[in-house]
Amino acid sequence: MKKVLLALLIVTMVVGGAYAQKVYRVGVSMPSATHGWMGNANWWANRAKTDWEKRDKTVQIELKFSGNVNQQVADIEDLLVKKVDALVVFPHDTSVTSIVEKAFNQGVYVVVLDRGVSKEGIYDIYITNDDEAYTRKGMEWLAKQMGYKGNLLLITGIPSPIDTIRTDTIKEVVKKYPNIKLLDVQPGDWNRQKSLTVMENYLQKYKQIDAVYTADDDMMLGAMQAYKESGRKDIKYFLGGGCLKSVIKEIMDDSNPLVKADVTYSPSVIATSISYAVIGVKGEKLNPNVYQVRALPRRIILPSELVTRENAKDFYVPEAPF
Repeated sequence: MKKVLLALLIVTMVVGGAYAQKVYRVGVSMPSATHGWMGNANWWANRAKTDWEKRDKTVQIELKFSGNVNQQVADIEDLLVKKVDALVVFPHDTSVTSIVEKAFNQGVYVVVLDRGVSKEGIYDIYITNDDEAYTRKGMEWLAKQMGYKGNLLLITGIPSPIDTIRTDTIKEVVKKYPNIKLLDVQPGDWNRQKSLTVMENYLQKYKQIDAVYTADDDMMLGAMQAYKESGRKDIKYFLGGGCLKSVIKEIMDDSNPLVKADVTYSPSVIATSISYAVIGVKGEKLNPNVYQVRALPRRIILPSELVTRENAKDFYVPEAPF
């Protein structure tokens, strides 16, 4: 009898093991909410975790938010020790390249987004918003508002591949219009307070300014604060980007004469990246009914759109924190 019971127990264990579902562990490393856009990105990461874990019990997602690149490297090391199956990395900067390569070489399914890494071939998917279209659409709109003439100032982000693309694109558009003079280019590091300081220096240095382009709403708000505190009345247009909730609301309501447009650079890119990591590590197709889809694309570029009063309501997310 004992032998029969033992045999039944073994069979039960084998059958039970055969039906046990694999759990896919996904690690996510990204900057903490140091400014509004990144605060929205953090919110989208948490939303993706909640949605995926509710929808698919075989998926476990661990989020790690870091204040600097050294902490981010340590966070990724910790995720690798925990044997994650997939890793999503939103880099502080390209200093994370070595640890990303280590993860990839260990067989982890790697998705890198936005600021990128400095070496090709060390990830399964790279996802970014369209930085070239982002600033081309913005600068073309701004040039038109300026009547294709006047003095322009530029405040840029943290030195990185995407910031280089943005800056080079803006300069390329400006060259088309010889009556627009690009007075200066200084970094604001995607930081509102630093951009306020940069703008204060600009205001002391230049007596006539017609427009300011930051390609980032946080930097725009800092620069605009400095301008308003100066009491000057010469600047006609400020243009940021990234669609902070407060900026989109102003455009919807036509309540700020200095801000008439924005350009999309969706913080939901992190949620998209998490979803691709889940789909990729599980070996699934985007659409099983599309037979041409054999694998996920290696490089994904999300579109950017110009936002004006006419379409601003389509980009207003009231539940977003910023």
